Amino acid sequence: MSQTAFVTALQKVTTGSLGLNELIVAAQQLTNASQPDLARQLYQVWIAMNGDNPLLFIAHFNCSTLLAQAGDHAGAMASLRAALAVNPDFPPAHINLGSALERQGDAAAAVEQWKAGLERLTPITGDTIEYKITFLKQLSRVLSDNQQHEAAEVALTQCLDLNNQQRDVIEQYAASRLAQCKWPIAATATKLTRADFVSRFHPLSSCAYSDDPLQHLGLANLYANSVAPAVTSASDRRSAPIAQGRRLRIGYVSSDLRAHAVGYLMANLFEAHDANAVEVFIYYCGIPADDGINQRIKAAAEHWTDIRTINDDDASAIIARDEIDILIDVNGHTRDARLGIFARRSAPIQVNWLGYPGTMGSPYHQYIIGDEWTIPQDHELYYSERVLRLPCYQPNDRKRIVDTTPPQRSEHGLPEDAFVFCCFNAAHKVTRYSFERWMAILNQVPNSVIWLLDYNTETNTRLRAAAESYGVSGERLIFAKKTANPRHLARYPLADLFLDTAPYGAHTTASDALWMGVPVLTYMGRSFASRVCGSLVRAAGAPELITTSPEAFIARAVAFATTDRLGLHEMRQRLIANRDTCTLFDIDGLTRKLEALYAQMADEYRAGALPRPNIANLSAYLDIGVNIDHDSAEIGAAADYHAIYRAALADRHYNTPMQADGRLWTQNEIGAAEAAPIRNSTSRAA
Repeated sequence: MSQTAFVTALQKVTTGSLGLNELIVAAQQLTNASQPDLARQLYQVWIAMNGDNPLLFIAHFNCSTLLAQAGDHAGAMASLRAALAVNPDFPPAHINLGSALERQGDAAAAVEQWKAGLERLTPITGDTIEYKITFLKQLSRVLSDNQQHEAAEVALTQCLDLNNQQRDVIEQYAASRLAQCKWPIAATATKLTRADFVSRFHPLSSCAYSDDPLQHLGLANLYANSVAPAVTSASDRRSAPIAQGRRLRIGYVSSDLRAHAVGYLMANLFEAHDANAVEVFIYYCGIPADDGINQRIKAAAEHWTDIRTINDDDASAIIARDEIDILIDVNGHTRDARLGIFARRSAPIQVNWLGYPGTMGSPYHQYIIGDEWTIPQDHELYYSERVLRLPCYQPNDRKRIVDTTPPQRSEHGLPEDAFVFCCFNAAHKVTRYSFERWMAILNQVPNSVIWLLDYNTETNTRLRAAAESYGVSGERLIFAKKTANPRHLARYPLADLFLDTAPYGAHTTASDALWMGVPVLTYMGRSFASRVCGSLVRAAGAPELITTSPEAFIARAVAFATTDRLGLHEMRQRLIANRDTCTLFDIDGLTRKLEALYAQMADEYRAGALPRPNIANLSAYLDIGVNIDHDSAEIGAAADYHAIYRAALADRHYNTPMQADGRLWTQNEIGAAEAAPIRNSTSRAA
């Protein structure tokens, strides 16, 4: 739309002959012609000339959108309030004003705004139902972010009652129950079956819910296909050459390179990279940050690009222009991930490492980096990617800042003469099975307490009540108030022994404890998340802290607290003494090994040997996994894990023949299934 056309429209406004519909069309034409400022001016003049128009609120609302796009957030909020002054029953204005308040950092005001919008929804129509769902989603998300999980669950339950097929809502609902330690987790008041519910878990929630890596693989595949199906676009660089004789261009995509667990782990890695071997590019997709960790990483990386507000097509084009050879997905299936960038195959080689403790299950991640403990050779069937290994997969920061003021037990409510077990893992990792083991330990060590993070009043109360049901006084659960990270690290040695959770164990938290000389006792499972802690204590030089059964975990903890105090004391001294020599904290050694893996990937690519992800039959594995009741039995303790799946695969093959997949369903398994006697109908139904 030309300047002349704008003037013509403006003249019609001043004469009162431009109706709202014509205004909207004219403003849209200006916006499409890259003239949004003229569109805003047109709206503002029309508003000034039509103060008594009953549809004035729509003009205010549209103007607010243009103001927000121009960066005038105060003006946008003023326009939204003006729209609500004209029509307080206009849901989109409530929704957007709440979002604007949240972006300003006023979550409480945002929640009140959305509640106000909800209360004004009276007529039952298709539109009002959709608005109500949007209000409830916004409420639940902000409430969860502010640790108000009980209220969030109420909003999510209402949301599912209106539409129980919303993947994102089901994911939030499951995460909310995990964060509250509401056992059984897979219980829902909606019309969803348990299997339907579990099949819609977020992959990260699934890691905390069960030690079932075949289910994790199937779920990761379903999630990747739902959120970011593989695409080919102009930025597809699968056949791009990687020249010899120059530095490899390594791109890291992450939302967490700040004061976050991943940021703490990686800061020293970027400082240790050999600038003669690799050229480091960081593509940051996280919240705005300027903390110490973020500043260190920015200073260490040669290139830093913020892609938070850039769509996947444009971000992929930037990565392609940078001629990235190897693109590292440091988010995986975690919050604020950018799977769409990887689905566009923005680099010739794409790698899953560190941020997500498991397989991506995607057709566009060729490698996963682990170690011989997190992914032993006989566990490679649980991963769609080809496995490459470091001595220990997790980097660490040798420059941790620890508060130098000596901590005292009394300031943290800890008894001076008691044996203090601790676990500083997040609440969503505390399963019923882990909690039962803790209570069995406390029952056998009378003068002991367990020191946990302060989750929130409701969850703390729930856990104390659960303790009472196991014959343990709720007062023996002591909750550590949140504090700055240097002070949090300093208080670790007040604990005698860290008790890990399963199946999602301590990761960064374990490294922190080991750095501070606190032994971490872990129960090793099958899935990546359940084996990380074992990898860390082994790399710290204390493999005896790894147990392989629930009974052994309990017995070892009790022994440390009763008959083997001397052994525990010696181990604490060993951890401190090994800090400068052990594999776990050898950041320079890890970085050189990582760079060697990058060189290996590039060589394989040049040789035409780039791995192809194995995603065969994953829907079958998922269907089997979600029909196992993980709330009733701990599958990580099952000795016949593979047999459970093979029997179910054979039953499925009887009805719907499946090709071999190179995992549990091999040609031998197919032959055995087809040679077996015909099952009766009851067996087939099972």
